[in-house]
Amino acid sequence: MKILSIETSCDETGISILEVKGSKNPSFKVLANSLNSQIKIHAQYGGVFPALAKREHQKNLPILLEKTLVKAKLASSVGLGPRNKKIKPVDLIAVTSGPGLEPALWTGIVFAKELSKKWNVPLVPVNHMEGHILSVFGEEKKEFKIKKINFPALSLLVSGGHTELVLFEKFGKYKIIGETLDDAAGEAFDKVARMLLLPYPGGPEISKLAEETRKRKNSCPEKLNFSFSLPRPMKYSKNFDFSFSGLKTAVLYLIRDLKEKNPNILENIDIKKQIAMEFENAVVETLVYKTNKAFEKYKVKTLIVAGGVSANKFLKSEMKKIIQKDQKIFFPNKKLSGDNSVMISIAGALKYFTNNKKTINPNKIKADGNLRLD
Repeated sequence: MKILSIETSCDETGISILEVKGSKNPSFKVLANSLNSQIKIHAQYGGVFPALAKREHQKNLPILLEKTLVKAKLASSVGLGPRNKKIKPVDLIAVTSGPGLEPALWTGIVFAKELSKKWNVPLVPVNHMEGHILSVFGEEKKEFKIKKINFPALSLLVSGGHTELVLFEKFGKYKIIGETLDDAAGEAFDKVARMLLLPYPGGPEISKLAEETRKRKNSCPEKLNFSFSLPRPMKYSKNFDFSFSGLKTAVLYLIRDLKEKNPNILENIDIKKQIAMEFENAVVETLVYKTNKAFEKYKVKTLIVAGGVSANKFLKSEMKKIIQKDQKIFFPNKKLSGDNSVMISIAGALKYFTNNKKTINPNKIKADGNLRLD
């Protein structure tokens, strides 16, 4: 079976085609994977501008589809090659239906519906967050399977739009036990980077400065002689929820106070590095502490850390420290940590087989910007 997937939840336009063998324990092979990033376009706004994202998706989807079909050597099936067989190139289409920016989601859904009707193949809506959970099993250049893991499992999903802890006893059935009450961790990274006059996207920029500081101080944060510190928001609350808005505001006030003494303080790269490191320490310490508490309470055997922020090196190293010998931790391949269509293929195939290949009427598929896993 060949599955084509479409991802347009935010500012990445993704289309991929995977070959799937088997149904009970399917194996996957990426035949083609195309991704168009809008980062440069949105950089001038310091974040994603929804109307612009929608326009770019509409422009890029047909281009990426042709490119992907050619890569997968399926172009002649739809009239893009000399043979023009006019047969369906794939057996199933999966599309992200939420969560995300609704204008962006709708472009992918409408495009997927048109292909489903044209090729007469079933269409499966996919929860973007389940895609991130399953992304840890994906590979770009070799065949892979969804690994058998020990349950209960816990997933920390941390990205620009989401920060949540998800508990599950099997794939497809999830329970959110904690989530951000305001800004997501990745969103806070971007906003703080803007305060520090760093380019967008800010997360990698802050991490780069923080890592340089740790190396210089021999990787011992407790020995750093900061003249300032930042709060660890909701670290000791009795639940597993997060909050990063107050931390972001604390950075804003810190910079304001420093500027009162020296208006050009942000021209001092050492100060920027120290702020970047203290901010990253605060975020990571909070994420790790809450995750570890959930790990202990629910006697978790497997931890999955996914989403764009899962590529953060410091977060990875700190998360690995809480894992015991009888437990396992999974991170996605760096290229699959951000939004991508390969993870939508995996989730789409799993949903299709779990439901005994039953699908819903494509006309009933709608975009839901606030779609939840539970």
